[in-house]
Amino acid sequence: MSPTANWSYPTAIRFGAGRIAELPEACIAAGMKNPLLVTDKGLKSMEITTKALDILDAAGLGRGLFAEVDPNPSEVNLEAGLKVYREGEHDGVIAFGGGSGLDLGKMVAFMAGQSRPVWDFEDIGDWWTRADPAGIAPIIAVPTTAGTGSEVGRASVITNSETHVKKIIFHPKVLPTVVICDPELTVGMPKHITAGTGLDAFAHCVEAFSSPFYHPMSQGIALEGMRLVIENLPRAYKDGSDIEARANMMSAAAMGATAFQKGLGAIHAMSHPIGAVYGTHHGTTNAVCMPAVLDLNAPEITDRFDKAAGYLGISGGYKGFRSFVNDFNDSFAIPKGLGEIGVEADRIDDLVAMALEDPSCGGNPVKLTAENLKALFEAAM
Repeated sequence: MSPTANWSYPTAIRFGAGRIAELPEACIAAGMKNPLLVTDKGLKSMEITTKALDILDAAGLGRGLFAEVDPNPSEVNLEAGLKVYREGEHDGVIAFGGGSGLDLGKMVAFMAGQSRPVWDFEDIGDWWTRADPAGIAPIIAVPTTAGTGSEVGRASVITNSETHVKKIIFHPKVLPTVVICDPELTVGMPKHITAGTGLDAFAHCVEAFSSPFYHPMSQGIALEGMRLVIENLPRAYKDGSDIEARANMMSAAAMGATAFQKGLGAIHAMSHPIGAVYGTHHGTTNAVCMPAVLDLNAPEITDRFDKAAGYLGISGGYKGFRSFVNDFNDSFAIPKGLGEIGVEADRIDDLVAMALEDPSCGGNPVKLTAENLKALFEAAM
């Protein structure tokens, strides 16, 4: 059975197999008559993308497309997308794809009517108040992977092409007006992408659950999100056509992104600079970093994982969970260390400096310093 539902938390979500057919209705609900579909280069000519454009075209909404989005989108991609948006006189954005397409699409809509550079809206203090809310175009999000959860997020990660530092750009109105979660769109994902994106959702839930900040709702969502990944990612990995497993993974992805309003931590503080410098897959990088981070945080998180492990179907409390993570990674052929994904030992000091600037640092249970971050990178190598 594939679940179907309409949710209004954290935004309006049309969830269920085949619901991509409702894209025109979603455009009308968001006030769009001439949308621009933004996606990444890899999805440009795929059937799921052409089908979405066919659905829009048949409804009289055109075939506006921008697909020049890199795996780690930058301000260069953003400027190119804005040029297409403005020249096409579009009135909204359909952010379509995995994390890169969703993040860049949301930023095209956000920056459509702004006069300041994108870096002026980094997620620092109240910088988001610098934006003109009236200049933000409506956004529909359509995820085609089950990992990032960016479809229910109020921010995007954009890489500065000059410094290679990933920046989080935040504004409440970046939260899409309507989300279409159609698990059928994820059926064609290759195994390594299914694994990497699924482990990204897992990392979001683990870090949110580990965060020391007070947010009981996020805590509960993170716990159930972990359970869904543990039970369904192996199924989706084994059989990509298992719609029930794909649907549960799509739920887990949205739950992870909803939960990490509570905070992220060292896993993301490490993976963001690694991805920016080496172009690695974000979810896979998170998975490689997780064991070392769990070891660092063990003194602060053992009690909560002792209580959670049984619910997750894992015996042995925190120690059992820690052992499970290694086995879980191995079951998806995740690399054993950062060196296997191209990270160079002589760049660790540079990566530490970049990690210290990442907002994720603030949500780690153990305070992150240059010393313990360096030890983390070395342990993860």
